[in-house]
Amino acid sequence: MRVNQLAKNLNITGDTVRFYTRIGLLSPAKSSVNGYKDYSDKDQSRMQFILSARNLGFSVDEIKVIFSRTDQGESACGLVRQMIQQKLEETEKQFEEMVKLRRKLSNAVEDWSHKPDKAPTGNMICHLIEGTYAESSQLEANREASMTPSLED
Repeated sequence: MRVNQLAKNLNITGDTVRFYTRIGLLSPAKSSVNGYKDYSDKDQSRMQFILSARNLGFSVDEIKVIFSRTDQGESACGLVRQMIQQKLEETEKQFEEMVKLRRKLSNAVEDWSHKPDKAPTGNMICHLIEGTYAESSQLEANREASMTPSLED
């Protein structure tokens, strides 16, 4: 099948198929008659795998590693399990950071709704943001001070 037929079968663009061909994840045969690339059912299966893996957050480089295993006849399932576990752990950390950021943003919206607008000065651009940094720096300093044992203890 030609590039556009493969793309149509998978509901993607021809450019997507060409990209993965160009980087070596698909290996279509080249027609000796007209020079067109002919994609096989195997190429279609690989393209479907690529789309599924990308949907799960796998990078192109990770997919290349997986294909290097399977192209040598080895199972990549163990590797894929490890990779997905690591992705889950990374996503959990990112999620926790986003929850913290959301809390900060929500607190800022609430706090700032009661503060007046002020014109910038030579030392101040927007007192809302600058005040937030000063407050969070002070909170951090207080937290560190409370955790540090004194010499008198």
